Amino acid sequence: MIPSACEVLSERDWYEMHKQSLEYKFPFMNKAKNMEYEDNSMSEELTCGKFQTQTGELTFDEIELIFNNLPVDMTFVDENNKVRYFTRPKDRIFPRSPAVIGRSVNNCHPPESVHVVEEIVESFRAGKEDTAKFWINARGKIVLIQYFALRNSEGTYKGVLEVSQDITEIKSLEGERRLLKWGK
Repeated sequence: MIPSACEVLSERDWYEMHKQSLEYKFPFMNKAKNMEYEDNSMSEELTCGKFQTQTGELTFDEIELIFNNLPVDMTFVDENNKVRYFTRPKDRIFPRSPAVIGRSVNNCHPPESVHVVEEIVESFRAGKEDTAKFWINARGKIVLIQYFALRNSEGTYKGVLEVSQDITEIKSLEGERRLLKWGK
């Protein structure tokens, strides 16, 4: 397969496969180093644009910084059940690679949970429900997984936002802390 791939895949394709593989753990070796690849394909117009709402404006870089610094994993699935976007927080809970973009949400979950995801999406689409919550123990962490129906101002279903958060530390909080204390 490798000889055929060498004939068909471009240097950019190899780079993308390498880069996306870094999202997953390597079972028999240390994490591979990230390769650098010059890609100036994003237009200047897009990077300089602003996202404006009634509550303010942000550059696209600022939006990405905000999303990737929230202590949650977020994945947006559109009304056609296609994965359109995910965040890249520092401490990812579930690995994701850009290869999931454009895939059916059914192909992005373990087989034993696909029927649950389908039920959530169909309940949201039908307007029966707007949120769903689960919590699981995974790799020594307590993980809260929430799904939110996304609807436009007319109430039309536009997709679902999946938000996963490690709540282990939150669950251990007791009493109050009213004064600043750096660290945990």
